[in-house]
Amino acid sequence: MRGISARSQHEVLSAVESAQGSSAALGSQLFGVVALLDANPALRRVLTDPSTEPEAKAGLAATVLGSQVDGATLDVVKAAAASRWNAGRDLADALETAGAAALVGRADAAGDLERVETELFELGRTVAGDVELRGVVADRSVPAKAKASLLASIFEGKVSTETLELAQQAVVARTGSFEKVLTAFGEVAAQRRDRLVAVVRVAYELSDDERSRLAAALAGKYGRDVHLNIVVDPSVVGGIAVSVEGEVVDGTMSSRLEAARRQLAG
Repeated sequence: MRGISARSQHEVLSAVESAQGSSAALGSQLFGVVALLDANPALRRVLTDPSTEPEAKAGLAATVLGSQVDGATLDVVKAAAASRWNAGRDLADALETAGAAALVGRADAAGDLERVETELFELGRTVAGDVELRGVVADRSVPAKAKASLLASIFEGKVSTETLELAQQAVVARTGSFEKVLTAFGEVAAQRRDRLVAVVRVAYELSDDERSRLAAALAGKYGRDVHLNIVVDPSVVGGIAVSVEGEVVDGTMSSRLEAARRQLAG
């Protein structure tokens, strides 16, 4: 999101922060508003019409939603409606991000932010690693509600409520694939503490001390705290492969052997 829409999204996220704690349903209700806007393009156009006064658009949002949402949710939606957007879809996209931020904030308040970050990554890997499940989640002919129910049947009680709600929204795949949206939600969680996310591939499970030392080393390199998503990969012969924001540092023995093989092959 760029330009005026980026600034408006920042204002919406500020509204979420102000409303945080006043409604446990803030995140899920914002996702519901997103679904409403996606299903009603005419309403979305009116709420993003630059020729309409901000107060009028905020009033329309209040009229449409009425008592369907909490006051905290309505305040966020009114702030979004009163803002300016480059495109109609940007409004719904910003509210989806706001819903994710609300759930992440709720997890943070409960001391579960680290858990949610890790669970989002692991849940994504579980789906990606199951051919049948991945196929259903990626199938656009399957209703999002059916996909959400399927995820609940598999993960409910195994992950936090916030993680499950985020995953259930990700299956809607509004802005990309399930994997892409889930990754974006993970970044929302990391950004709450201004952290980077590192994907670490190793041949064996790292000890707590090894995790701490690696996180500290990466923080020193990038100047920000780093959350580690660990992937235990038996194909990694030795060493470690780290990916941070597109930068890949591969020190595995398998990669060095492959490089040597290519060199010998000419």
